Amino acid sequence: QVQLVESGGGLVQPGGSLRLSCAASGRIRAIYAMGWYRQAPGKQRELVATITSGGSTNYADSVKGRFTISRDNAKNTLYLQMNSLKPEDTAVYYCNADILGRATMRREDYWGQGTQVTVSS
Repeated sequence: QVQLVESGGGLVQPGGSLRLSCAASGRIRAIYAMGWYRQAPGKQRELVATITSGGSTNYADSVKGRFTISRDNAKNTLYLQMNSLKPEDTAVYYCNADILGRATMRREDYWGQGTQVTVSS
């Protein structure tokens, strides 16, 4: 009923930039907090950044000053602008959202399928 689809990943050189997008679709009544997480090979999934429905943001220390999270509530879309990328940013990036379903009238936690970001020369 509700789906999150990420796009925008790829291969980039150190110091480069990428912009990730996450589009929410389906029978949605409301979207509350949204966020980006990442998981590198052999490591646990970690928080990258979150944003509330009102626009308040929170970032992991490792990405502060380099990444910017934003959202377009009219389009139900989340973004992550990643600048000054480093090899240690290499991971699968996942979109997460707290969504009130129109059909269920329940708030549930949804995840996208992930998009690969590789930073390498």
